[in-house]
Amino acid sequence: MSIEISNETEIAVDEVRVLALATHALDYMKIHKDAELAIGFIDEAAMEVLHIEWMDEPGPTDVLSFPMDELRPGTDTQLTPPGLLGDIVICPQVAAAQAEVAGHATVNEILLLTTHGILHLLGFDHAEPEEEKEMFGLQRQILESFYASESAA
Repeated sequence: MSIEISNETEIAVDEVRVLALATHALDYMKIHKDAELAIGFIDEAAMEVLHIEWMDEPGPTDVLSFPMDELRPGTDTQLTPPGLLGDIVICPQVAAAQAEVAGHATVNEILLLTTHGILHLLGFDHAEPEEEKEMFGLQRQILESFYASESAA
């Protein structure tokens, strides 16, 4: 699996854990080992530009996903085909503010946003209540299994 991580901010990001989580999430979703994913960390000004350009909404947001080959989750018997999953961009400053409100560490918020972004790349959405229930439930399952795997190691 090819996962590229770049940090264009002044904020330190635990790239090792982000890589481990992304790898875990892609394995969990039965994504082919030859799939490619890029995760970028950008500052608030750059995120605001993207948020306006792609979502027509002002201000920076926490995470944006840009799917490429429109890959979908695989199954136990059939992985997805290899391809370009896409790009995720995360704003650590927004993540830090959200983490404070939620009462957990910034790294946990970044891991949540990484999982959220991956699910968007795989076609999940949360615009409708049923979609939200499915996506957020899956997001929780992936994070819980990742944290359990870290504890076991």
